[in-house]
Amino acid sequence: MTGVPPAAAPGASSAVKLWLCANDDLPDAIAGVLATHWLDGPEKETAERFMFERDRRQYVVAHTLVRRALAMEVGLVEPELLIWRSPRGRPSLQYPAGGLPRGGPELDFNLSHASGYNLLGVVRRQRIGVDIERLDRDAGALETIARAYSPGEQSWVGQARVASAAWKRRVLRLWTLKEAYSKARGLGLGLDFDSFAFTLADEQGVLGFQAPADDTAGAWIFIELEPLPGVLVAVAVQADRGPLPELHLYQGFPWKRFEPQLFSLPEPVRDGGHGLLIS
Repeated sequence: MTGVPPAAAPGASSAVKLWLCANDDLPDAIAGVLATHWLDGPEKETAERFMFERDRRQYVVAHTLVRRALAMEVGLVEPELLIWRSPRGRPSLQYPAGGLPRGGPELDFNLSHASGYNLLGVVRRQRIGVDIERLDRDAGALETIARAYSPGEQSWVGQARVASAAWKRRVLRLWTLKEAYSKARGLGLGLDFDSFAFTLADEQGVLGFQAPADDTAGAWIFIELEPLPGVLVAVAVQADRGPLPELHLYQGFPWKRFEPQLFSLPEPVRDGGHGLLIS
């Protein structure tokens, strides 16, 4: 993996932290045991409703990852984490009466999963949204997705031959960024994807951002990653409540503390600026 030089001050609580975990990183039998002891009632009920085993396994691995990573981050044990879900389904951590034991009083997190991979983003004092997609998506589905973009974005996507590798990458780069931004806003698919627009460099980086009319945030940081071949990740972080100097990327299930890969973050942007691509 290549990227920008490591940040100079590792360990800062203000860092953006990402955990990337494949389903295969957690054996099925162990995932089942952890789910029994860690997941709350609604999570267990959701897991039982899946018709296909692959979907149930994806859900269980993703949500045990959330509880394990958050437990390490805030200093609580996994079953004691109280997770509240908004009417749109966005989860957030309920703080205990005495506050969080570790890392400061505030925390936001966001989860995404796709075809065997799970991504968790965590940040302090800000709002975060993450999305993960695989490049081997069906071309027909991607054509439908691209029709939801702004006219300028559709034009940029259309500069590549339909169904080519370059075309798929363009469609999914925009999709992951739009998903991440909308999830950071707590709106999910409730936000029209043609109401805001990105300008992307052909190879890497966010060159500009046109926010929707109701966005009152001062600035955003947008990050693009390709941590594994054919796996695209996007991160959106609201950046109006203090500095965010670095990105910490962890890969694998967090059984123990281990050193992350460290990357410098781009400057916050609104209607302009540059993003970060890791590949």
